[in-house]
Amino acid sequence: MRYSYQMVTVENIHKTYGSLKVLKGINLSVAEREIVTIVGASGAGKSTLLHIIGALDKPDMGTVSIKGSNISALTERKLSEFRNTQIGFVFQFHHLLPEFTAEENVAIPAMIGGKSRKDSLEEARDLLLKLNLGDRLEHKPSQLSGGEQQRVAVARALINKPSVILADEPSGNLDSNSAVELHKLFFTLRQQFNQTFIIVTHNQQLADMSDRRIMMKDGNIET
Repeated sequence: MRYSYQMVTVENIHKTYGSLKVLKGINLSVAEREIVTIVGASGAGKSTLLHIIGALDKPDMGTVSIKGSNISALTERKLSEFRNTQIGFVFQFHHLLPEFTAEENVAIPAMIGGKSRKDSLEEARDLLLKLNLGDRLEHKPSQLSGGEQQRVAVARALINKPSVILADEPSGNLDSNSAVELHKLFFTLRQQFNQTFIIVTHNQQLADMSDRRIMMKDGNIET
């Protein structure tokens, strides 16, 4: 598969918590439409790296660029706007708001981004239909299966048409059948939306399916 340009570029990222050096000079590039998995033992620094790429945490040193924008140089306000519009997040624990329906959960990032409630709900409905959740629009998270909740979370990540989707152990809480369906969904979304994915996972099957597997150990990328 050919890629047109680098969607994400990470240069010399260091991160320390107290006396613990978690990341030790990480360099990484991910191309447009690429599906990359990051694997390694617990404590290797995988989630920390993903959170820094997603601007949920700041590095002590180094830069992260997404779609040509150096997010390390953005003000807090600009960074918040960028995170909401250009980065989609899918976590192991779905983080759906229990008092809202599936449709409303998906629409929230669009409304935060300034779209009207009507337009946001219409877009949310369209995404949920594409993810075969048309009969679950009005269901609250407690009324959904684990696999359905995770598909709602994926739809929420897509609502603002982000440049990249970051997923942290997205199938970690799913049964094997639901995990397989979620993994296949990522590749379908790449085809439908030209989406780029960076996925932290312990799931060997998903790692094997990806375009490229990055192995991390003790805060470094193994070459």
